[in-house]
Amino acid sequence: MTDGVLDEVYQRLQQTGPERDGWLSNHAPMAAEALVRHGHGARVHAWIDGYADRLSERPRGIQRISAGQWREPLGDPVRTGDWLTFFARQLTERPWREVLVEWWPRLLPGVAAGATHGVIRVGHAVRALLDAEQDGSATPARVAELGAGLGYWAARWQPLAPAGKGPYRSTDPRSALDAVPRVPHQWSGIRTRLAQLAELPGWAASAGAVPGAGTAEPARLAAIVEAAVLRFGTHGHGNPVMLVHAATAPNAIARVLPVLPTALWEPSVQAAWAATAAVTSAYSPATAQPMPDRPAVDAADLMARGLHDQDSHGIKFIDAALDVHRRTGEQAVLDVAAYANDLIVRG
Repeated sequence: MTDGVLDEVYQRLQQTGPERDGWLSNHAPMAAEALVRHGHGARVHAWIDGYADRLSERPRGIQRISAGQWREPLGDPVRTGDWLTFFARQLTERPWREVLVEWWPRLLPGVAAGATHGVIRVGHAVRALLDAEQDGSATPARVAELGAGLGYWAARWQPLAPAGKGPYRSTDPRSALDAVPRVPHQWSGIRTRLAQLAELPGWAASAGAVPGAGTAEPARLAAIVEAAVLRFGTHGHGNPVMLVHAATAPNAIARVLPVLPTALWEPSVQAAWAATAAVTSAYSPATAQPMPDRPAVDAADLMARGLHDQDSHGIKFIDAALDVHRRTGEQAVLDVAAYANDLIVRG
């Protein structure tokens, strides 16, 4: 990503808001980062042209948030403009890694923010910053994008219902996901669905029993992402768009993990599992459905399909699946990603 296209995209989007219509997330920065990373920089501006009617203006602030008085406005979407300004100021005054490490443990308990889009946007921004550092130094546009992600996360900060305290599951993440109980009422939006977790029998045990006991945190996190991607193949038909986040949210946390001190790795894995379990509980269908037979998909062609179909959720799920495929080489991961893209596009 050395040709400057991503920086142009971030500059183009800098005055857009993180949401539209009061709740729907602005996916353009996240999808654009994925497209550029996978070799489609030449077409990313045209993709954003097609997304333009889903962009809104950056919200204005109401009252300055000070570094010592951040708790009260945390999770107040009316203060979105204030939070965006706060993090823009913080990242001007201090290195981006320092700001991220300070705020990560404050924001992590509210991982459900914006249907997990807060942490997902931060994950894309951190990956872009790490790429820029490999080429020399972090660019102002990428630092500003991190600030936008952190500001969105803070404004929509939303904790999940309390989880239990272990013992952690020794079973594999896929079995653990299959054991997550479903919320009883699945005809409403995510806020109503997540609110049901507090009274859901078995939720505290499932969310607190993070799978992969005895395994190093990066490997546990990678296994959670892989399990969520593969489970989409049998359960994605329940709600294709929302179940994408069961994989993309923990994958975003995995992208941030290398920047964090090791003391923050365990709580990061816990939050990733809680997010995946919550989305699974809120949107999984009652029964599995075998994925239809389809020709094997080539990794090199997969993101081109997402670009062609132009859906941001399909693009981001493909991006997560390609991360898994690089680690595992599993053909099934690619096939599920192509199936997911088809389901999402069909709506």
